[in-house]
Amino acid sequence: MQVRALLRSRRAGRRVDLVLGLLLSLGALTGLAANTIGVNWWLDLIQLHAAVALAILLLAPWKYVVIRRGLRRPRRGRPMKALSLSLLGFVLITIGSGLLHSTGRVEFVGPLTLMQIHVGAAVGALLALTAHFVGHAVRPRSADVDRRALLRLTVLAAGAAVTTAAWDSWGATRRRFTGSVPKPALEVTSWFDDGVQRVDPAQWTLRVGKTKYDLAAVRALQHERFTATLDCTSGWYSTQQWDGIRLSSLLSHAGVALTGSRSVEISSTTGYARWFGLDTLDDVWLATAVGGAPLTYGHGFPARIVAPGRRGFWWVKWVASIEPAARPPWAQSPYPLG
Repeated sequence: MQVRALLRSRRAGRRVDLVLGLLLSLGALTGLAANTIGVNWWLDLIQLHAAVALAILLLAPWKYVVIRRGLRRPRRGRPMKALSLSLLGFVLITIGSGLLHSTGRVEFVGPLTLMQIHVGAAVGALLALTAHFVGHAVRPRSADVDRRALLRLTVLAAGAAVTTAAWDSWGATRRRFTGSVPKPALEVTSWFDDGVQRVDPAQWTLRVGKTKYDLAAVRALQHERFTATLDCTSGWYSTQQWDGIRLSSLLSHAGVALTGSRSVEISSTTGYARWFGLDTLDDVWLATAVGGAPLTYGHGFPARIVAPGRRGFWWVKWVASIEPAARPPWAQSPYPLG
């Protein structure tokens, strides 16, 4: 009887580890997708991301039993014990910071934003999970998939869905479909180590193909006033009125021929660059003003890109050049690497 009970206990522990690994991987994928894609799909990625997180919380008591049982084993080495505890800590920090961020009531913990803590802890959890599976391989078996296991998974999924709906009704309804919370005004942010550029307007020029424009020439172009939402990957969004010229109109004015090109490269004075597909140029603007006033240095003065439907890292600041390129737009990392 003791042997049979031990076998059942080990099989249950293996199932918990398999489900936890699946949930953590799904959480990472949905979080990465929600933080990269700026378009509101029919599939609400951030809702799915939240449901996965809450499913992990619901699974936590069973995982705690597995960890406690493992800590009692004399043959279980200290590195594996420390790894299990580290994984637990990273997961709890990741979920806690994500849920707190979704309420919009807290933004910073010390010098770090909740989103920075959330992403950093998630990376730590994935590394700990990988090391855990490498050092203690858990392989699925045909016996793991039975009627009782499927029923438990169904109950877990239903519990996560109900808990997600309850959480949203309590305090997470202010967030956007990306998980970002609203801000009345734009915040000054840059990608990684791009500091605010103090561009001299008298010296600044914009190169569009072979044509160069100074600031007066850019401002003299026919601008449009439009509304667009900047959704930053640091976890906030702000809807503003912008003044700018469509890239398609700007390239036409500069006499740039796109024959043979596959994209348009937008480069900043910092060297930062993104590539836009030719079929998107009607929906991307070079902006010189926001809220009826010229851009400030922190927001990209003298000119920046406004790309509705794309996350903030596409909105290149301090634009220095706009060039046709042979590089296809898909041949760049989803997230900029520098």
